[in-house]
Amino acid sequence: MKASPLRGLYAITDEKLIAPDEFSNTLERALLGGTTIIQYRDKSKDSSKRLEQASLLKALCETHGAALIINDDIELAGSVAAHGVHLGKDDSSIDEARKMLGESTIIGISCYNQLHKALEAEQAGADYVAFGTMFASPTKPAAATAGTDLITEAKKQLSIPVCAIGGIDSSNVEDVVNAGADMTALISGLFAAQDIQSTARHISELFR
Repeated sequence: MKASPLRGLYAITDEKLIAPDEFSNTLERALLGGTTIIQYRDKSKDSSKRLEQASLLKALCETHGAALIINDDIELAGSVAAHGVHLGKDDSSIDEARKMLGESTIIGISCYNQLHKALEAEQAGADYVAFGTMFASPTKPAAATAGTDLITEAKKQLSIPVCAIGGIDSSNVEDVVNAGADMTALISGLFAAQDIQSTARHISELFR
């Protein structure tokens, strides 16, 4: 079942920024601040940790009325009954994800700085698309820059929600919101902030 609308603060976890023993408290602070979508992203090979954290996060998202999206891993998304999955260029297809997870599952697609990929994803049945990197990003320093003009153009041509990602923090998030993004994804801009809850609240309020 789909959870909250695809709008607002879209937090993405990072195992380098969130210590395992602080995982629950850190994510709860983000949710208390108004985060509406959380993507669980963990590139480690520790499958038991990934299952444990994703299960915990699903329970937290249910409590706070937020959507849980799993990065890349369709099997993990199915195992914890996540609300959705996010796929990149080297991941499974939308059709494959639909067959495994069902029609009600949220499927997001990374489109980098390419509008044509977003148009193709919409035709293929994606529920939202993500463009980035918007600004220089500490998470992916070599990523191609998309820029806020792409968000504005995408909103003219797409009927599905648009997410902006990459280098977004409290100092530049209004540029992304003003460009028309339905969601703004933060990693270090949120989880490296001194006060995660107040940072989340500030950004969430921009969408109200």
